[in-house]
Amino acid sequence: MPQIAFTKGHGTGNDFVIIADPDGELELTDDQVAALCDRHFGIGADGLLRVVRSAAIEEGAAIVAEDPAAEWFMDYRNADGSKAEMCGNGTRVFAKYLLDSGLATIEPGSTLPIGTRAGIKDLTRSAQGFQVDLGRWKLESAEPLVRTRGMAVARPGLSVNLGNPHVVVALASNAELDDLDLAVIPHLDPAPAAGANVEFVVPEDPMIVDGVGHLRMRVFERGVGETLSCGTGIAAAALAVRHWAGPQAPHNWRVEVPGGVVAVRMFPTEEGEHVALSGPASLVFSGTISLA
Repeated sequence: MPQIAFTKGHGTGNDFVIIADPDGELELTDDQVAALCDRHFGIGADGLLRVVRSAAIEEGAAIVAEDPAAEWFMDYRNADGSKAEMCGNGTRVFAKYLLDSGLATIEPGSTLPIGTRAGIKDLTRSAQGFQVDLGRWKLESAEPLVRTRGMAVARPGLSVNLGNPHVVVALASNAELDDLDLAVIPHLDPAPAAGANVEFVVPEDPMIVDGVGHLRMRVFERGVGETLSCGTGIAAAALAVRHWAGPQAPHNWRVEVPGGVVAVRMFPTEEGEHVALSGPASLVFSGTISLA
């Protein structure tokens, strides 16, 4: 069996297998990705990041046409092998890998554009590690009813699109949040055609301190299960709570997840409001593994 090199990394506990394939020569099947991400028989991760040049794969053609500086494409796969549009924590880990490997640089005051299936995402350095501009977002009209084990009654969810789909559910207390059993897939009615990540949120008390909003969150990621953190889910949760809180709610948030704390910032642009995510990224170890 062939050997492939890998690096293991994480952003607030949301962990990834990183494989460098600059020229797009490696075609990983869903089963191979799932085997690599398996926590008992593989390396173990919430997903896989393939580091490939945008120009080397068909999915990167639109990226190169939009911005030739977006040399690298983040081919993100869920732990079950399925392809996903985006991963907020993954972009930071991806950038950390590019910089530490000498494949890219971020000069002071500049950005690093990265191609994804949800378009180009621009990263900068931040006090926490990296900030990624997740781009425009939108509320969807669907408000599915969400049921999950440990939640006494079904709750309506707010659908938020960040290039990938999210459904955010408000809970009444920290105790209710802690009692959820997310080992079981939450049931959404009606179910989104492409599935969705489901975030369960509780605002802190007080919710706003020195102009910054604070909340806690747990998440079930489609194709993965419960994770310690989900970058786009964190942004969706902050956007949902701001929406519920009304026009006087802040545009800066600190979101506590089981894996740590991540900052969210909403800001205006010429094309509409964007949302940015700031947090750490770490590379843990590297090695080789047999690819069945």
